[in-house]
Amino acid sequence: MTDVAVVGFAQSPSVRRTQGTTNGVEMLVPIFNEVFEQTGLSKRDIGFWCSGSSDYLAGRAFSFIAAIDAIGAFPPIHESHVEMDAAWALYEAWLKIRMGEVDTALVYGFGKSSAGQLRRVLALQLDPYVVAPLWPDSISLAGLQARLGMEAGLWSEKDLAEVAARSRRDAAGNPFAQVSGDTEVAELLDTPFVADPLRAHDIAPVTDGAAVIVLASAERARDLAERPAVITGIDHRVDSPGLGVRDLTRSPSTAAAGRAAGAGTDVEIAELHAPFTHQELIVRAALGLGEQVRINPSGGALTGNPMFSAGLVRIGEAARQILAGNARRTLAHATSGPALQQNLVAVLERG
Repeated sequence: MTDVAVVGFAQSPSVRRTQGTTNGVEMLVPIFNEVFEQTGLSKRDIGFWCSGSSDYLAGRAFSFIAAIDAIGAFPPIHESHVEMDAAWALYEAWLKIRMGEVDTALVYGFGKSSAGQLRRVLALQLDPYVVAPLWPDSISLAGLQARLGMEAGLWSEKDLAEVAARSRRDAAGNPFAQVSGDTEVAELLDTPFVADPLRAHDIAPVTDGAAVIVLASAERARDLAERPAVITGIDHRVDSPGLGVRDLTRSPSTAAAGRAAGAGTDVEIAELHAPFTHQELIVRAALGLGEQVRINPSGGALTGNPMFSAGLVRIGEAARQILAGNARRTLAHATSGPALQQNLVAVLERG
């Protein structure tokens, strides 16, 4: 089977609120044009299109069909969709190219979280019989997870604040970040709790945004990018949806996906999809990432977390480091579901 490489990546700015529709068209058109300029491709050259979004988040049925307005009615396209973060749409597109059905694919994701109350919306992904009726919101569940880790001695409030401070500092160089700046750890620890032990800096901001990645077979990629980012391994796993039947301070599915994807000690840069500070620590431990690995030079999801494209952004940012010549081997991680329930890991190398 042919190797697959990332040859183009673009994203919209991560913002608290957009004035556009919930189908993402206004965010998608500019970034489609951007990746076409990067690669020299046109709509006619794309063999397969795949998107990731959520009709429930958009508040309208078949919002992903409405988003195809950003592509246009002609020429006809071969299209698919996943009701997940677009990182999982990338997995489907990766398989299409691996199987030889097409040699190029365009993957995109979008989400307008500002249209509703995100904390309540995400409560409805929980067990509909015994958990969702209690309305535990996403931030409260993360607070319980963080508290369990503190009581087990795995991290402290200072450890979490250090993650937030580093993320905001790194995001200062990212024009697409929603939150950035140089903040002292002591200053962060002096702020009030949102969901004890989590403070505002421990929680990814509500974000509207979109992202797009262009994939190509390794042979085609050499004509489209000077340094294509070849996906040498990719895998996704899932833990039990039952919050009481798993150890929330660990992420076995991340560890399993990392092993299957070939994550090793020679990773230079890792982009981890951690919407909460303590979740970065859990994912780092699960993947065995040491101090020599630079984590989230983009600032990560803590500085901008567009639902249903934040995971795809992590793959794009990891690929961008290779495309720009800054690294030879990078890792990307995406998550979905409560308390790191589902996880995807991709390893990329310079082609």
